[in-house]
Amino acid sequence: MPVLQQYKCPCCDGAIEFDPLAQKMKCPWCDSEFEMDTLRAYDEALNTPPQEELTWDTAAGSQWQTGEAEGLRIYCCDSCGGEIVADETTGATECPFCGNPVVMMGQFTGELKPDLVIPFRYDKKAAMEALRNHYQGKPLLPKVFKDQNHIREVKGLYVPVWLFDAEASADMRYKATRIRSWSDSRYHYTETSHFLVTRAGGIGFAHVPVDGSTKMDDALMESIEPFDLSDAVDFQTAYLSGYLADKYDVDAGASEARASQRIKQSTQEAFAATVMGYSSVIPMNSNISLRHGQARYALYPVWILNTVWNGRKFTFAMNGQTGRMAGDLPMDKGAFWKWLLGVAGGVSAAVFGLSYLLWLL
Repeated sequence: MPVLQQYKCPCCDGAIEFDPLAQKMKCPWCDSEFEMDTLRAYDEALNTPPQEELTWDTAAGSQWQTGEAEGLRIYCCDSCGGEIVADETTGATECPFCGNPVVMMGQFTGELKPDLVIPFRYDKKAAMEALRNHYQGKPLLPKVFKDQNHIREVKGLYVPVWLFDAEASADMRYKATRIRSWSDSRYHYTETSHFLVTRAGGIGFAHVPVDGSTKMDDALMESIEPFDLSDAVDFQTAYLSGYLADKYDVDAGASEARASQRIKQSTQEAFAATVMGYSSVIPMNSNISLRHGQARYALYPVWILNTVWNGRKFTFAMNGQTGRMAGDLPMDKGAFWKWLLGVAGGVSAAVFGLSYLLWLL
């Protein structure tokens, strides 16, 4: 059976987990705190199997059918002996029987070991408060959703991310115009000048993130960016204690296309921003090449909040480092039509008022 890692308090033997506010490991039972460096010995023993393993009698129950257990992993909780069933990408969770946080050690060893991890800065309470604040200032949000909404699930998750570095060389061409107008006593003149604008150069990119998990919606993950890599630390499994974590199921090779797309799009936007002083600018040709590409493996902290309203599930994500929140909200159709009619009425009143003033003149 694969090995689990549980971090126990030396004072009371309770399960300890990472506290994002203290940035230390903390025991919820006796409030003892421990520096992260004191737990490095746990990670140094990742590949050391336990001296004693509990052998379970599996005679009871029926056998798994062919293909039924594919993708499943079975672990034994060191605290209560309970059996934990997880899928092949789960890297950290909690025991469903005793609630103690556990880390699946084999998921983060060898080539699977992340290079970096950004620790959580916001706790569960802050995530729930951020969601309530996310509702504010949304006039088209149904009032009953805000009043009766109950958060069904809140979980802190370390999302596997590939960080790409590359250099981009670009040769860009734009068709631009510059318009000049003037008038005399008889005519109004317009002069349109046409230009061919070229730009060429290079840009360096560092830490371009690409979601490495099929479970996490890519658009939702990108909507809570950016993450600040200056807070990243060398990976230790202790940071995972008390949270959920997945190992990647989309490898670096399969993520290269998305990384290239993001880098090229950013390059186009950066070069286009240098074409100024024209009335109009239309891209004509874009030639971008990438080189010196490399990738690193990191874990990003994300709070996932789920709620159900009118039979529909709504999922929100919060950046566990910066507190940025994103997610879709329902729309009150009645409020929308009232708002639209109000806007139309305001525009009509403004047009009528302007017409009346011109008539008076």
